[in-house]
Amino acid sequence: MRDMEGEDRRDPPSQGENFLLNPHSSPRKPGGWKAIAYILGNESFEKLASMSLIANITVYLRTEYNMEGIFLVNVVSIWSGSSSFTSLAGAFLSDAYLGRFLTLLFGSISSFLGMGMVALTAGLPNLRPPSCPEESDCTQPKPWQLSVLFGGLALLALGSGGIRSCNIAFGADQFDTKTEKGRTQLKSFFNWWYFSFTVALLIALTVVVYVQTNVSWFLGFVIPTACLAVSITIFLLGRRVYVCMKPQGSVFVDICKVIIAAWRKRKVTAGPESAFYNPPESESEQQNTVPPTDRFKYLDKAAIILDPNELNPEGFPGNNWRLCSIQQVERLKCLVGIVPVWFTGIACFIAMDQMNTFGILQAIQSNTTIHNFKVPPGWMGLTSMISLATWIFIYECIYVACARKLTGKEDVRFSTKQKIRVGIVMSILCMLVAGFMERKRREAALETGSFVSPVSIALLLPQFVLSGLLEAFAAVAIMEFFNNQVPESMRSVAGSVFFLSLSMASYLNSVLVNVVHALSGRNGRSPWLGGRDLNANRLDYFYFTVAALGVVNFAYFNLFAHRYVFVDVGSREREATERLNEPSQVRNVNSTAQFCKQV
Repeated sequence: MRDMEGEDRRDPPSQGENFLLNPHSSPRKPGGWKAIAYILGNESFEKLASMSLIANITVYLRTEYNMEGIFLVNVVSIWSGSSSFTSLAGAFLSDAYLGRFLTLLFGSISSFLGMGMVALTAGLPNLRPPSCPEESDCTQPKPWQLSVLFGGLALLALGSGGIRSCNIAFGADQFDTKTEKGRTQLKSFFNWWYFSFTVALLIALTVVVYVQTNVSWFLGFVIPTACLAVSITIFLLGRRVYVCMKPQGSVFVDICKVIIAAWRKRKVTAGPESAFYNPPESESEQQNTVPPTDRFKYLDKAAIILDPNELNPEGFPGNNWRLCSIQQVERLKCLVGIVPVWFTGIACFIAMDQMNTFGILQAIQSNTTIHNFKVPPGWMGLTSMISLATWIFIYECIYVACARKLTGKEDVRFSTKQKIRVGIVMSILCMLVAGFMERKRREAALETGSFVSPVSIALLLPQFVLSGLLEAFAAVAIMEFFNNQVPESMRSVAGSVFFLSLSMASYLNSVLVNVVHALSGRNGRSPWLGGRDLNANRLDYFYFTVAALGVVNFAYFNLFAHRYVFVDVGSREREATERLNEPSQVRNVNSTAQFCKQV
């Protein structure tokens, strides 16, 4: 099958009677950039809605709920981390039961309901504590008021789990990576995915955040609620042209099976005469075949057949928790192989997280007036998005085109290793610049004895620019790396692993903040963090601590983790297809009789 772009396409799943559950009932040819247009439209409005809250959640909790210091940072970090952590559940439901289309749809609906609840907290004064014009002795929210707020945030976190685990993978499904054209288009998709919704945010969030801060929080949350409704509508309008892969079972269950089977056979030694379970695969399964590798050989024990009774007369394992196929083992190896780089991503994202909390708190206590215009502190996050979008535009539209003309080569893109290294350097520079800028802001406030520093909010722009470049290099490269290390059937898992790194970064940031607060405040000393007034803290010391972690991360990546950044699964499959049937590597066994004959 060929799509409208002339791209070879695999056959779509079988059609069903229910049109919503089976988007392929249309005779129109699915996939390609036409489907991507709907997906990016949906993604842009969804991100507009969610990021309008993320960009201003710190300001909202500080000004409307009177939260302060460590508690505020913990709430934002834990909610942000949970929004990413639920992507694991989304990936499980997608792969095992619902498929990516329905998981995205239900996730969008949950986000719509959650945003509606947050809008209610802004519209009904009884759901919030009394306003606090003074900067001390503010009334804290009651438990039942927090429960309403946290309920809305929980629905948003659940919705994010469905959306984040599938949106990248669903977009990648629209391209046939068995063709050179499809692989080239997929590389561009990752950058354009980031670029499209970032541009939408730049256009819209300036208005939304301004409305929230200077006009009405209620109206400012009604707008993103309406955007989520538009996002759902656009997503459904494109259902006729999507490529929708059928659920093929959860890889998480297979992971558990391989680990347990390998543990049960931990005393077994694999030799040249060992027989491995490698049943023949269907045509659709062959598209996701991962060639056998020699890495993490301990896990190969899960596929060793020790006794013919382990297979039933039909050639299937009698106990799936004792005998697994080679493909199950190799898919787990794919995930194990990305763990070293996963740790690198976590360290990078911890630095990125600081701008969403402490960076905004710095802006609140800076002079926000520029040429008689009061800049909303939430706008500082837009600086990061502008730098991210600008770099991607320069890279995709200027650098790549010029480099191809000058070198005559098709592949002139930066390697994944190069982009990750630059991203780590950006994380270090971001924290160093933020530390020096905070020191200058704080000293100016102490000299004047004021809560708000006379230093302009523009002083904070460099650290937010560096945060955007950190995301442009590290986040895009790591997302691309994760997707390239797994077969197509595991792309939802790759997306979940990426957002799990964001989740762990948020959780670890919360832990780091509390540990630094406790240790720096020992023996009666004033803690570096905590309290409502940043001028009484030493936030610059905390920033320098995170920068030091970045230096450790840079050494870790260059000395160890970079070894795991190699070519993608598709390339390895093309180079090693013959190995599936090589006796020296794997002895295929799919029936008891076959096993007995080989023994």
